[in-house]
Amino acid sequence: MKILLTNDDGIDSPGLQELKKALVEEHEIWVIAPEGNRSGSSHSITLHAPIRMKRLSERDYSSDGSPADCVMMACMGFLRERMNLVISGINLGPNLGTDIVYSGTAAAARQAALMGMPALACSLNAFNPPFHLKYPIEFISRNLKLFCSLWDKDHFLNINFPGNINEDSSPKVTFPTRRIYKDKLYRFKAPNGDMYCYIDGPIPDSEMEEGSDFRTIQSGNISLSPILIHPANHEIEERYKDAHFVSL
Repeated sequence: MKILLTNDDGIDSPGLQELKKALVEEHEIWVIAPEGNRSGSSHSITLHAPIRMKRLSERDYSSDGSPADCVMMACMGFLRERMNLVISGINLGPNLGTDIVYSGTAAAARQAALMGMPALACSLNAFNPPFHLKYPIEFISRNLKLFCSLWDKDHFLNINFPGNINEDSSPKVTFPTRRIYKDKLYRFKAPNGDMYCYIDGPIPDSEMEEGSDFRTIQSGNISLSPILIHPANHEIEERYKDAHFVSL
């Protein structure tokens, strides 16, 4: 199988490199990933500047673009061969619930799906080493064909692994929970009068909903969330259709 690996942690991240090391034994692995950390880059793409691509080895390239850029380059002809699957990750830190709106990891998988390719976004619920990547890599490796057979053009699969994953962890099909953010704005004035601002805050809370990705991770199991790439919400659409708008 021809597989493209990318991420938003940067090409040197152990999540990507350990996954590559495991998959390359049985598959043709290509890597196009950002040269540095692009966490929180969401689904940004580069339109008004060139994207620098640096060849690191026969099948490995770093890019100064976003994760979505990396997938676009691969699919639009930078790689002469078409991939069978795109895997974004393994991200160090979870991508749960509404985090996927901000996630460069999820965006890379979404971009692949938009371009007609099966795609996984994979994340580990751990921010600090040691990162327990053995079981996530084994789970991904053993289920590659199944992932591809289940895929269709309307979605990508968002996978979250618990930080304490072990042989007793089991996969559960979930939905994304609502994350509760408590970020704050900090600002300071430089000697020249310019204002500088940054955002910081604790790890988001989540609504503890039965069947949600967050609750599944908290229970020590693997969360599999199929994510539609078409942002449909038919219940809300009906509410607007029934409203009486004032005409011009």
